[in-house]
Amino acid sequence: MEYISELKEKVFKNSLITKKEALALYDAPLEELCQAANEIRIHFCGSAFDICTIINGKSGRCSEDCKFCAQSAHYHTEIQSYSMLSTDTLLTEAKYNDINGVLRYSIVTSGKALNDAELDSLCESVHIIGKQTKISVCASLGLLKESQFQKLKEAGVTRIHNNLETSRRYFPNVCSTHSYDEKIASIQAAQRVGLEVCSGGIMGLGETAEDRVDMALTLRELGVNSIPINLLNPIPGTPFENNPPLTNDDMCRIVAVYRFLFPKASIRLAGGRGLLADKGESCFLSGGNAAISRDMLTTAGISISSDMKMLQNLGYKVVRWNG
Repeated sequence: MEYISELKEKVFKNSLITKKEALALYDAPLEELCQAANEIRIHFCGSAFDICTIINGKSGRCSEDCKFCAQSAHYHTEIQSYSMLSTDTLLTEAKYNDINGVLRYSIVTSGKALNDAELDSLCESVHIIGKQTKISVCASLGLLKESQFQKLKEAGVTRIHNNLETSRRYFPNVCSTHSYDEKIASIQAAQRVGLEVCSGGIMGLGETAEDRVDMALTLRELGVNSIPINLLNPIPGTPFENNPPLTNDDMCRIVAVYRFLFPKASIRLAGGRGLLADKGESCFLSGGNAAISRDMLTTAGISISSDMKMLQNLGYKVVRWNG
């Protein structure tokens, strides 16, 4: 399709595609779109693939009402709740991931934000992990302040994760206990102290193609270069439990369009990847070049060994990629 080729050449010339152009790609032939997105990925990123894991460092009893989340105290779901994991537990998991070739290890906690005592405990754990492993430590700890991000950086955290989840327009349909502006303010606070930021969203919340593109454009304005794309895994007991799951083709198209919008970024297949029949392989041939491996927060994932084998078969090399 000539239109796809024209936009690909525009991207190759380091020009940004517009919202109108990105939306037009949603009507483009899928096979041609995915092939062009993969060519963009190869052109700008080569064979580099960024793989990370996450650990649920503090689970459940969350005050926020995010309608997709099993950890919200607003809903009745069958998950285990517990306080902050010990340093020994966090270190053991960090060592396992490090030994098995994982590049980044993210500690994720439930709740709107950690309190000061929890943050100090976590900083001590991160410091010890940094001394005993070579793995990069990331953290997803809610809506923190700049001074708290500074503590995390000094402890050895290299990257903060904070998903926008969806567009500004659609966000009130997803969460009412905090705002889009609070999320953006927290992301910018992390950036001000020199932390990298990983931020993306969940697809299948009921959003439109325009919402997906609008979220991407907000991330582009924020200068985010690691973008997790989650596929909603409808959790029984949550308001979104009956949302129809997106198809493999849906996810390939989303990933491909994001590659056009972010030619140099880590487009990261995240939660819900295990719902796809091919575990994301076709998305990794449609512009994707990063993934979260192993289990997610409250749902099962894909083993590191399975992912490493798939990446080898696809010709990828697991290396840190910051765009």
